[in-house]
Amino acid sequence: MLTISMTSITDNSSRVSSRLLGFMTRRRVFETTEEQDGNTLPVKSPTFLRRKGRYWPELLRPGRYFSRWMFWGMMVLAFVTLLAKFALMNTLQDLNNDREKFVTSIVVENWNRANKVVKGRDDDNGDFKEISLPEKFSVPDIWIKPTGQFHYKCIDRSSKEIKSPSNGYILVHSNGGLNQMKTGISDMVAIAKMMNATLVLPSLDHQSFWTDPSDFKDIFDWKHFVQYLKEDIWVVDHLPLAFASIKPHQRAPVSYSKPSYYRDQMSSLLKKHKVINFTHTDNRLANNGLSSSIQRLRCRAMYEALKFTGEIENLANKLVNRLRDDNMPYVALHLRYEKDMLAFTGCSHNLTKGEDEELKQLRHSVRHWKEKKIDGEERRRRGVCPMTPREVAVFLEAMGLPFDTKIYIVAGKIYGQDSVKPLEEKYPNILTHSNLATEEELVPFSNRQNKLAAVDYIVALESDVFVFTYDGNMAKAVQGHRKYEGFRKTIRPDKINFVKLIDRMDRGLISWDDFSAKVKLLHANRTGGAVPRRPGNSAKTEESFYANPYPGCICQK
Repeated sequence: MLTISMTSITDNSSRVSSRLLGFMTRRRVFETTEEQDGNTLPVKSPTFLRRKGRYWPELLRPGRYFSRWMFWGMMVLAFVTLLAKFALMNTLQDLNNDREKFVTSIVVENWNRANKVVKGRDDDNGDFKEISLPEKFSVPDIWIKPTGQFHYKCIDRSSKEIKSPSNGYILVHSNGGLNQMKTGISDMVAIAKMMNATLVLPSLDHQSFWTDPSDFKDIFDWKHFVQYLKEDIWVVDHLPLAFASIKPHQRAPVSYSKPSYYRDQMSSLLKKHKVINFTHTDNRLANNGLSSSIQRLRCRAMYEALKFTGEIENLANKLVNRLRDDNMPYVALHLRYEKDMLAFTGCSHNLTKGEDEELKQLRHSVRHWKEKKIDGEERRRRGVCPMTPREVAVFLEAMGLPFDTKIYIVAGKIYGQDSVKPLEEKYPNILTHSNLATEEELVPFSNRQNKLAAVDYIVALESDVFVFTYDGNMAKAVQGHRKYEGFRKTIRPDKINFVKLIDRMDRGLISWDDFSAKVKLLHANRTGGAVPRRPGNSAKTEESFYANPYPGCICQK
């Protein structure tokens, strides 16, 4: 029973030997031979190479080694993927940071207003503070200014422009409000140059709607005016005694006159009479068709020589700093929804019957207002009415102005009971010189509307965005000055199309989103950028030189 056949033993031994041989063969794949000095060298025998070649397929078969290869391969792939992800995230973050820095730099440039903000000076002295951006600040499109990097001021006088001997004296009676007088005086400087005349310091209008008793020296730094223009024209404080007894020749110059009118006709009268009194100064010189030297002189007078007094500038600068005390931008809004303007234009569509009647009485009482019967609704459709406070609120919201923005109203008292309420409800941070300045600060400006208008002028000039709702004298003067200072953002509403849009929205014909998109599209190119002034069909209706001194005082690089 215990006898085992030799055949069985032999077969079993063969199987064991085969297993051992296989095991040993697998080990020899990794074995090395040893030299006599003990150093190891790779096995290079043909037998080994044949065995090695037979073993590689075994490694690639499913099993223990192949699984390990797959595991470590997946680990390496995951590690490489993770590195790529972090590299991509860092790159995108850098790009985003660069974009934020680029957009923010535009706003900073706008806030610094072409480096007009004075750094490191005391707010108590009325100088501008430097503002800094909050760490995280989202930049709405409304704050991004038009580009002006390819343009520069070009008002320097040529060496060929010399002051000629005087043919006589011209007295100037400036008429209208502050800005109408300011542009008129600038024209008179150019006219004095063309006539080779000595300019006596202008007298200001005391009989207009505001009856402001202020004179030239009360509003303008007259010494600076004389000094700045000394290389251009002769300027004196008053007539010399030798000419004081001469009765001035009274003259109202023809509106929008060309230089030949003054060089020929008016110069002949000056040589004859020696003293001429110009009774009006508004729009007495053409917008276009003048030599470059005369256009540059107009700008030197308007933007450099006619500097406001220190008293006015100090208060204005304090108001600007108070508007920026939280390092945020502000809007200056020339609303012009005032009693005199509404009476003059006949735009009473937003008022009560009693208020409409009051405006009619005022219109009929002013003799030099020619139009007495006016269809206000028709004028509104033609875009010649001031926008109502409600229309302004809707317009600003459609343009994307944040509701917490400080809005400084550059105007007098808003007319009508609760007229300003729709604007205040939407934009509660409504400010004026009346509630931004202290009572003590306003004492020297009491009943001096032209002096207060000068304060408002500076605050509007320094604003981050200037919006005007009526194309009057102040709107023209401020927007032109802002172009001169580097194309600061100035929004000029397209009132004709805006009225159509808001009326359609009020009737439920278009949605708010559609309305807002159309308003933004309408005003994409109405932001005070570098658009050249072009002559129109009529001197009276074409773009004013002082609303856009490009070309003339602004040149391309």
